[in-house]
Amino acid sequence: MRLHQVRHEFNVSLEARVNERTRIARELHDTLLQSFNALLLRLQTVADLLVTRPDDARLTLDSTIDQTAQALIEGRDAVQQLRPTGLATSDLVCAIGSLGHALANGLNGDAPAFHVEVEGTPRDLLPIARDEVYRIAGEALRNAFRHAQARQVEVEIRYDRQQLRLRIRDDGRGIDPQFLRSDGLSKHYGLRGMQERAQLLAGTLTIWSKPNSGTEIDLTVPSSGAYAKLGLSVFRILARRRQTKS
Repeated sequence: MRLHQVRHEFNVSLEARVNERTRIARELHDTLLQSFNALLLRLQTVADLLVTRPDDARLTLDSTIDQTAQALIEGRDAVQQLRPTGLATSDLVCAIGSLGHALANGLNGDAPAFHVEVEGTPRDLLPIARDEVYRIAGEALRNAFRHAQARQVEVEIRYDRQQLRLRIRDDGRGIDPQFLRSDGLSKHYGLRGMQERAQLLAGTLTIWSKPNSGTEIDLTVPSSGAYAKLGLSVFRILARRRQTKS
């Protein structure tokens, strides 16, 4: 592999990151800004009802408060995706566990049981792999804790020689089948974002779900795109080849 090929791969990776931020900007427009527009309309309705129908105004206001809280959650999640995770190379397991426990604590005692299992010997990850795997896990866990109405959520992280594998399972109500079809996936920003992150790592993401039978997210990333030592060895080989040719 020559230097211009390395530069080409770097440019491809950079373009993918730029496209990711463009996608998030589009989601902010299509979800968060639309939510605030709907809130303005509901507040206007409350103002119109205050004088002649105060009871109806109060009911509308209560539902508007709930809708506002949901909009804030959407905004916080979207902004969090734009920030680097700041994880140490060996902290992926700890970070996913901490996120799961934080989501559980936010449900005020109604949270499902949460468990993280690690198989194989933990290895240092390439920074981009570490961040994207964590964000895929974050999206899956937020869906499981907030929407699945599950009794149990399990995470399995497996360090195999040939690949890194992440599996997240819950026993909740499942995902609407229309969202798992190709046309439905394009309209569900969270699921689509998970697929895009997996593709960025040259990985494979499989989503299985049935109504009232839970959901399973299965991510596999090849070792060459996941593990730091393998990634560094590739660069060393390239450097040696260039020195030999010179």
